[in-house]
Amino acid sequence: MTSMADTLAHHRERAQGIGTNRNAVKFGRQDYSTLKSRCLETGCLFEDDLFPASHRSLGYNELGPYSSKTRGVVWKRPKELCSDPRFIDGGATRTDICQGILGDCWLLAAIASLTLNEQILARVVPLGQSFDEDYAGIFHFQFWQYGEWVDVVIDDRLPTRDGELVFVHSAEGSEFWSALLEKAYAKVNGSYEALSGGSTTEGFEDFTGGISEMYTLDKAPPQLFKIIRKALSLGSLLGCSIDDFRIFPTLRYCLCYVDNKVVKITNAYDSEAVTVQKLVKGHAYSLTGAQEVHVRGRAEQLVRVRNPWGQVEWTGAWSDGSREWDSIPADEKDKLRHAADDGEFWMSFSDFKRHFSKLEICNLTPDTLTSDEVGHWNNYQFEGMWRVGATAGGCRNHAATFSSNPQFTVRLQDVDDDPLDEDGCTFLVGLMQKDGRKEKSSGRDLNTIGFAIYKVPDEYKGCTNIHLGPEVLLRQRAVAMSSSFINMREVCTRFCLPPGEYVIIPSTFNAHKKGRFILRVFSEKQATASNMEEAIDAQVEEPEISETDVDPHFKILFKQIAGNDSEVSVFELVKVLNRVVSQRADIKTDGFSLETGRHMVSLLDKDASENLGLVEFHGLWMKIQKYLEIFKGHDQDNSGTMSSHEMRGALSQAGFQINSDVLQMIVRRYADADYAIDFDSFVGCLIQLEMLFKMFKTLERGDSGKIELNLLQWLCLAIN
Repeated sequence: MTSMADTLAHHRERAQGIGTNRNAVKFGRQDYSTLKSRCLETGCLFEDDLFPASHRSLGYNELGPYSSKTRGVVWKRPKELCSDPRFIDGGATRTDICQGILGDCWLLAAIASLTLNEQILARVVPLGQSFDEDYAGIFHFQFWQYGEWVDVVIDDRLPTRDGELVFVHSAEGSEFWSALLEKAYAKVNGSYEALSGGSTTEGFEDFTGGISEMYTLDKAPPQLFKIIRKALSLGSLLGCSIDDFRIFPTLRYCLCYVDNKVVKITNAYDSEAVTVQKLVKGHAYSLTGAQEVHVRGRAEQLVRVRNPWGQVEWTGAWSDGSREWDSIPADEKDKLRHAADDGEFWMSFSDFKRHFSKLEICNLTPDTLTSDEVGHWNNYQFEGMWRVGATAGGCRNHAATFSSNPQFTVRLQDVDDDPLDEDGCTFLVGLMQKDGRKEKSSGRDLNTIGFAIYKVPDEYKGCTNIHLGPEVLLRQRAVAMSSSFINMREVCTRFCLPPGEYVIIPSTFNAHKKGRFILRVFSEKQATASNMEEAIDAQVEEPEISETDVDPHFKILFKQIAGNDSEVSVFELVKVLNRVVSQRADIKTDGFSLETGRHMVSLLDKDASENLGLVEFHGLWMKIQKYLEIFKGHDQDNSGTMSSHEMRGALSQAGFQINSDVLQMIVRRYADADYAIDFDSFVGCLIQLEMLFKMFKTLERGDSGKIELNLLQWLCLAIN
């Protein structure tokens, strides 16, 4: 009950605009302004109890309390490390970000890309923070987390060893915005160690709220260079990497995994981790430019790449000082050439595809960049949940449950202005599962996730208040699918389809896997997208009958049950129902409870006697007979029970239209440990639903869809 109340409160906050970058959620309910004012009043530097200066914040395994890597770590504030610390000195630049012993180069590549745009950086790193005026040892940053922006407060105590920062640091050693940003991000994810290993796109998305796509370069589409240039023109952030080794570099040495063994690299030339042309395997780079130049009348495609270390650059063709620069016109050379040992370099696009393995593009939301010089995507976002027994249907391989997955519709109307290939409507679909890094310490693996896209049949076009069943989805093939089902935080794929209406079905690969997710759709042209859910409604038949309509044999039966007072109490009702169902071998039941009996009496009791008269009892008896017929019709394997995945169809047959949220609550309340529903639970569910609908309609003001209760009325109604 309380978790449901929390969910409703969260939805209300979202409706009020809380969770946007301008009105971020306060992480851990910590308010930066309030905490800072309190520290200034008391003269004490802030100490964060939620992310303390202790082993717990460092990690749980390789950075755990008994690890040699954390031995000798001392937490110090910047003013204890240098005489004149600066938050940002002369503007945030890519050289402010040097990696420490933590394997989060993926994150640092994303941070480096942030520095290329002051507007994006200001969303993550709020202005006006320093170690001078009103210093109180407290800082804050903002990150996008699964559909909403959160404001994260930290103190400025940082892990050090021998007087130097253990993790990210600036090249000069006196600038601390990047180290504090890394700490805030570690806090959001539970610990520093939780940041070890990852994809640059994850950092891109959490710093921008954008959506990322990934390309394997040995299978690159022919129009990839055009995609890159178009992405850069839209202000997108791009990252790239080589192979899948994990690198843990410092300024003095780095550690990498080769054939599952840790190898210490002390010289760039004595290990396979760095190629002869000084590209680092398993390392995350950012791609910052793409241009076409003319070499003796021939067009040459170039890309600009940056190493977040701020050093170790490509030495091949088009590198700093290479002779290729002498073969292009002077104006093009002056525009592009930049020879400095700063980790940034040019290379030909063909060499890029040959040497790099993977390209990641983070496409930004319209509110990220306000400049008229860049175009904008249209974006749509939905929250969802796979709940076992209700909406965790698995992929198409699980035909019996597939259609129970959440469903979302997208309507594509206009074809692209500048198509990459054939005419059509370009759009991206991203499916992201929540809280994977937080759960790393408990050993929980990510689900294997993906999605399928189907064309909406003509008879259902324009409808959003429906849920497509197996009779619709299983009779056609998907028109598109995610590039794979994969156990990553997000799977995203680019599509180009003809104008039309489509339904997107996100799922785990296997059925019965719980999880929460965010589904996002980015379209190049205007489109519409919505959650495809049935409208909540009830159309329950209530035939008008009088005592003269009751069969004489039933009257005799009623007299035997009711006794001399001619009324059936709740205790008599439960007793007779359990006697009847216990004699049936075709249904399974634990017996009707007193609670269900009371709901039956409350529903049918017309005269408020708290008992059932003849006509009332007859109406209940007919209702139970109808429910028995529905129940048996959905007991597909004749087990005497009904699968919880059949509840939506069974409820619809009984006259109730419900959405996935209500279905999840029903399964939680009425299904057993194997997600089966026996007969008494089925009847109890339908009786309670009918009672709730009737109470709401009685109290509803007009057709507003709302009721208003004071505390006393709410308590009496809830306990009833």
